[in-house]
Amino acid sequence: MSGPRFEPVRAVRAYERVVEQVEGAIESGALSPGERLPSERELMVQFSVSRSTVREALRVLQARGLVRSRPGDPNGAEVLPFSPAALHKSMTTLARVSELSLGELVQFRMVLDSAAILLAARLRTEEQLAEMAAAVERMKEADSEAFGAADVAFHDAVARASGNKLIQICTDVVRSIVVDLIAGKIASAPDGEALMRRSIGHHEEVLAAVRAGDGPLAARLSRQSMYDYYADYIPAEERVALRALLDYGDIGGP
Repeated sequence: MSGPRFEPVRAVRAYERVVEQVEGAIESGALSPGERLPSERELMVQFSVSRSTVREALRVLQARGLVRSRPGDPNGAEVLPFSPAALHKSMTTLARVSELSLGELVQFRMVLDSAAILLAARLRTEEQLAEMAAAVERMKEADSEAFGAADVAFHDAVARASGNKLIQICTDVVRSIVVDLIAGKIASAPDGEALMRRSIGHHEEVLAAVRAGDGPLAARLSRQSMYDYYADYIPAEERVALRALLDYGDIGGP
C-alpha cells in the first residue's frame, strides 16, 4: 500500500518550549530590555515545569545573549538590550556548523565589501578617510604578521564609514572565518611578498576611488582585489561564482 512518507518525530524537551516562549516575548516587544522575567519559582508555576527545566532554559537564553541570569535571584533574569557581540557569536556558529565552503564565504565577502565601499565613498568623513590611508601606509611598512592587522584595520575603517552596523558585524565575522581557514596557506605561500605588494597596490587604487567619491569603481576594484588574493585557494569549479561578481557593474544594479 502506497501513501505519504512521514518523517520521524523529534521529542521536544520542555526547556526548549520555555526558551521559545521567552524569545517570542522579547522579539514581539512584550518584554523590553531592562525588564525582568518572573522569579524561577514563578516561572515553574507559569510553565508547569521543574526548577531544573527553568534553569536550563535560562542558561540557553543567557548563552544567546538575551538575558542575564543569576541562579536563585528573587528578582528574575534581566532582559538585555540587543548586542552586536551576540549576533557576531551567532553568525560565527552558523557559518562554522553549516560547513560553508571557502568559495561561498569569499563570495559573500565580495558582496559585503562592495556594499560597504559604495556607501563609504559617499558617506565617509575626512577622519575616516585618514584612517584608511593610515592603514594602507602601515601595510607598506609591515612584515607578514603585521600586514594582516593593517589590512583588517583598512576594511574595518571602510565598514565603519558605511554607517551600517549589520555590514560591520557581518564583515568582521566572515573575514575572521575566512582568515582562519587559510591562514596557514597564506603564511607558507612561496610568493608571499609578491602577494602582499599586489594587495597594497589594490588597496591604494580602492582608496583613491573612495577619496574621489567613485563608489562603483572602488567596489569593482575591491572585488578584483579579493578575487586575486583568494582565487588560488578555491577549487576551479567555485571560481565561476566569484568571476560572476567581477563582471557585475555594481552591487545593487547592473
